[in-house]
Amino acid sequence: MEKVHILSLGCPKNLADSELMLGALAGAGFEITLDPDDAQVLIVNTCAFIEAAKRESIEAIVEAGRIKGQAAGRRLVVAGCLAQRYGAELREQLPEVDILVGTGNFLDLPELLRRTETPELRPIPYAGAAHLLAGAAAPRVRIGDSISAYLKISEGCNHKCSFCIIPKIRGSHESRPLEDIVAEARALAADGVREINLIAQDLTAYGRDLELRPSLAQLLGRLDRIEGLRWIRLLYCYPNFVTDELLGAIAELPRVVKYIDMPLQHADDEVLRAMRRERSAAALRNLLDRIRRRVPGVTLRTSFIVGFPGETEQAFGRLLDFVREEQFDRVGVFTYSREEKTAACDMPDQLPERVKRARRSALMELQAEISLRKNRSLLGRELEALVEGEAEGRATRMRGRTSGQAPEIDGMVLLKGEAHPGEFVRARIDRVLSYDLVGEVTGGVVY
Repeated sequence: MEKVHILSLGCPKNLADSELMLGALAGAGFEITLDPDDAQVLIVNTCAFIEAAKRESIEAIVEAGRIKGQAAGRRLVVAGCLAQRYGAELREQLPEVDILVGTGNFLDLPELLRRTETPELRPIPYAGAAHLLAGAAAPRVRIGDSISAYLKISEGCNHKCSFCIIPKIRGSHESRPLEDIVAEARALAADGVREINLIAQDLTAYGRDLELRPSLAQLLGRLDRIEGLRWIRLLYCYPNFVTDELLGAIAELPRVVKYIDMPLQHADDEVLRAMRRERSAAALRNLLDRIRRRVPGVTLRTSFIVGFPGETEQAFGRLLDFVREEQFDRVGVFTYSREEKTAACDMPDQLPERVKRARRSALMELQAEISLRKNRSLLGRELEALVEGEAEGRATRMRGRTSGQAPEIDGMVLLKGEAHPGEFVRARIDRVLSYDLVGEVTGGVVY
């Protein structure tokens, strides 16, 4: 029995694919190991969204190649977006790679590994379907948190954002059948999962390509009935399709947390048009006002791109004013990455990296002030928190999250008191940092 180790890079959607890869391999008799030095098969599931992600992927592949070379018979697999986007180039530049699989054929890994036993049958880079939309029946070996899980409800994207390469890598949007998603959610709940985070390139596009056109709100209604789940979270909602029906579901369904992740990318009209984001700053303000009226107490997370081609000092100033005015709970900031085969790549007025970095720092500094002020408003309040485990380097503290903190991308709560991983407890907030909270468990298990 050969052992396989996987390194999953990039977004939660990639993590879901990695778990499906491991499910296929485990079903074929491979044993999974967390130690790469103990593995006969090394897999790097790559990201190619922006330049920094590509560099991280290449560095990981080179390191895996080094480990491969330490023992005879090991094989190296490169999977995911980088393989899909640059398969032919990687085959030429990285001869130590035995198998390249893209985003649409990774479930073929058991058969492809068998083929590598015959050198002349080594597979060529995959250039077929851009994505694979596995159903609930596909085996999945979860490598993330045992209490929290990501659930992919669709694949691909139909938007034409000028900066984004994802549609060229992952293809057009395709939704999973509603009943299939519900079946997987039930299985996750039966396996002990208490928080489900719905993921897709665009959650709000869900169902529009299916025969009966189920909406995201209808899906939430079905998921809300599943016993055992405590939190259902939405990650990545495209602003154009945030409907009143969806906001009603978020406001009224008890298991759906009042949390919306909605990347807006910018707030200057000219930059938004150049990005092909289909909305003006005025429309975004109206949308945010509508969300806050329909979902009182909602936590709003967004992300912005700074340094886009043609972004003037005045345009960046309007973005700062927008963030200052809207007071978002969570903000992520990316510097524009010039990606080949995107419309923005050939735009004039590309900005120097030093300008991009300075603008990112300025926006992050502003958001840190906003976040600290918002966190201070929580002092003395009791909040429900999901206990995740021991806090690293804090022997007397546990690590947890409130419903307003998504896994991995938001802050955490450092908890003092009696609590165990997987429990939902009441905690009083005694101290705050810019992004994290510090509290004490004041009540027993609430779920």
